[in-house]
Amino acid sequence: MDLCELTLAVEKIARDAGAEIKRCYLQGQFESFTKDDQSPVTSADYAANDIICKALKALTPNIPILSEESTEQEIAQRQSWPRYWLIDPLDGTQEFVAASDDFAVAIALIDNHQPKLGIIYAPMHDRCYMASEGKGAFRRDSDGLSPIHINDGPHDKIKIAVSLRQSEETVLSRVSDKFEYELVPMGSATLKACLVAQGGADFYMRVGPTGEWDTGAAHCILHEAGGDISDLSLNRLTYNLRDTLANPNFIVCGDLALPWADIVNQPSE
Repeated sequence: MDLCELTLAVEKIARDAGAEIKRCYLQGQFESFTKDDQSPVTSADYAANDIICKALKALTPNIPILSEESTEQEIAQRQSWPRYWLIDPLDGTQEFVAASDDFAVAIALIDNHQPKLGIIYAPMHDRCYMASEGKGAFRRDSDGLSPIHINDGPHDKIKIAVSLRQSEETVLSRVSDKFEYELVPMGSATLKACLVAQGGADFYMRVGPTGEWDTGAAHCILHEAGGDISDLSLNRLTYNLRDTLANPNFIVCGDLALPWADIVNQPSE
């Protein structure tokens, strides 16, 4: 199965998981829990995870799976994997619990420490973003399948996608006052990245805890749309190369021709 065929197969898996999340959401049939790290999780996260893992094992039985909901024992095996599926069954759990529609399913294929395929499906918007290496990035919604690309036109103001839950000052204090900015609020981290990929914002900065599953699928889509994801020192994110799965603080960049080293205040040593 080539990457294009695999992308379409994984899109269906993401949609099936999204349908279950949507059912739980609309019917209010889910339980909420708190993980050891104090982050929220729901029975809808677990249900979506089961759907995705079962389908991926049937589709590609020889490719291991790493999920946000994997056990510590499963995570410990990852460093020997040259290729694996990286999934966030419900990105934006806080938005899901808060009855915001901005949450999504995210599935990535990681090969040689970089994402080669990415699918992000937002069930309440019935919108799917997808990409595979060398094939471009696309959005499928009620208007059909359309290619997407970052905004590489004139930038009178730099549009920043910001969290619905994060202080605006947290972001604005980390960018240069030499430029003008416009803030664009949105929920899920992956959906903010997709907003950048389709040209609706120029960048998104994440300051706070995230895991590699929060960026894998979005990173592939961004790269194929003309952008990238880097840490605050502008080093490109990698996968399965460190002892931890925790991401550094990062920025999702659209137009790579913009002077990001001047826009983003570099972290002090």
